[in-house]
Amino acid sequence: MAKITLDKWIVVITVITASMMQLIDTSIVNVTLTQMMGNLGASLGDISWVVTGYTAANVVMITLSGWMSAKMGRKNYFTASIILFTVASIFCGTSTSISQLIIFRIIQGLGGGGLLSTAQAILIDTFPREEMGKANAIFGMGMIIGPSIGPTLGGYITDHLSWHWVFFINIPIGIIAAILSSLYIKESKHMMKTGKMDWLALALLIIFIGALQIILEKGESEDWFETPYITILTISSILAGIFFIRRQLTVEHPILNIRLLKNNQFSIGTFFGFIQGIGLYASVFIIPVFCQSMLGYTAQQTGWLMLPGSLAAGLMMPVVAVIMKKTKISPVVLAGIGFSLFILFVWMLSGMNMNTNAEAFFWPLILRGIGLGLLFMPLLTITIYPLHNRDIPQATALSNMVRQLGGSFGIAVATTYISVRAVLHYDRLSEHVSMYDQSSFDRFNSYTRLFMSKGYDLASSQLSALTALKGSMYKQAMILTYNDVFLIVGVFFAFCIPLLLLFRLKGKNIEKVEQQVEMHLVD
Repeated sequence: MAKITLDKWIVVITVITASMMQLIDTSIVNVTLTQMMGNLGASLGDISWVVTGYTAANVVMITLSGWMSAKMGRKNYFTASIILFTVASIFCGTSTSISQLIIFRIIQGLGGGGLLSTAQAILIDTFPREEMGKANAIFGMGMIIGPSIGPTLGGYITDHLSWHWVFFINIPIGIIAAILSSLYIKESKHMMKTGKMDWLALALLIIFIGALQIILEKGESEDWFETPYITILTISSILAGIFFIRRQLTVEHPILNIRLLKNNQFSIGTFFGFIQGIGLYASVFIIPVFCQSMLGYTAQQTGWLMLPGSLAAGLMMPVVAVIMKKTKISPVVLAGIGFSLFILFVWMLSGMNMNTNAEAFFWPLILRGIGLGLLFMPLLTITIYPLHNRDIPQATALSNMVRQLGGSFGIAVATTYISVRAVLHYDRLSEHVSMYDQSSFDRFNSYTRLFMSKGYDLASSQLSALTALKGSMYKQAMILTYNDVFLIVGVFFAFCIPLLLLFRLKGKNIEKVEQQVEMHLVD
């Protein structure tokens, strides 16, 4: 087994620190939005663009990162992305208006988008092929822990400092990462050939990804296609996507090498990356919303609730790496176990109610963390493993872009389903509430007496009692809705398990994958 030198471990620390900085920023801002609104005098619609603008810019640059690293050099591009992200963080923290903050968040997203895929490519190139599992384990730890500790850190900053510090904390980290990157990261020996920038393709990519992200972020709050600009963006995104894909398949040097999907194993793995994005981001989204809106948890309390499961996922990464290297267990089998644990996790949370306490979340979230570790490592390894080193930057850009879109789809679908399903449950509950129903009548009288005991007159007490009764039904409808969401996610993952057999098209286990690698390395 090849030894990893001190310089290489410095590279590992550098790329993981930089990528985690970017990943944390995708979620840390969410818990400070209310404070930003009050400080900058922004509306809810305005402040939401702080998240949407960053995400859209981030995904565009993730897609473009393979071409950029080949054009500028992987080391130069990675270092420049760190510097851009850090400088943008300074301007975000010193913004005095909502328009300034949105502009600098978009610039920050452009810098952050260059970090994730490039970091993964650098790690894979740093470790020898036989140590790829270790490289993916380290990368996976950052991928999963980063978005999960964001709300915890953001909640602490919100409670003890000001919103400016969610950006200022990036400054010392970014400076150190930029210095270490310039000193220790070496240029790859396996560089992809690339031509001049295809400006038409870039414009199509920006329209396709940018419009799609805005649709997914804003669609539910804007009643989807009831709003004209959502309809226009949808048509624009579809047309731009079609023309972008067609152009990438016809030009000699594409900015996104979609031809890599001709490799069956990579295409199947990318598909599962999309599914994994849905599970990771949707579950990280649903649980905090439920805890804060239904159970009254603060952002910091919710963050601490999520932390043990995130740590379990991170600690599981090196364990899975050892299992894959030391045993003959197929990565497909490990991924199947991961999906099964995820199903168990959502099933355990599908019976939540208003009396659910923090302890009830502990073991389900631990199972989720272990399941994510078993999913992420094997799928990532068998997806990337068959490709030549020169294709790794484009492959990581494509797979990370698809995973990010999966997360956006997951959140958008979950949000829409919650809003629609809640109305359905409320209507069904309302059908059973009547003054001719004894239990409803008793509850109404109980509320009325409660308000009268607080000094309200009879008419005011009855009106308040009716409002309280409706509020109680709404909460119950929301509880039933969240339970339904978890069950549906469980069914979705159950259907994914048989699809793992598609990997058998390229072999039953990792040994055949290794044979493919050996053939590529001969080229």
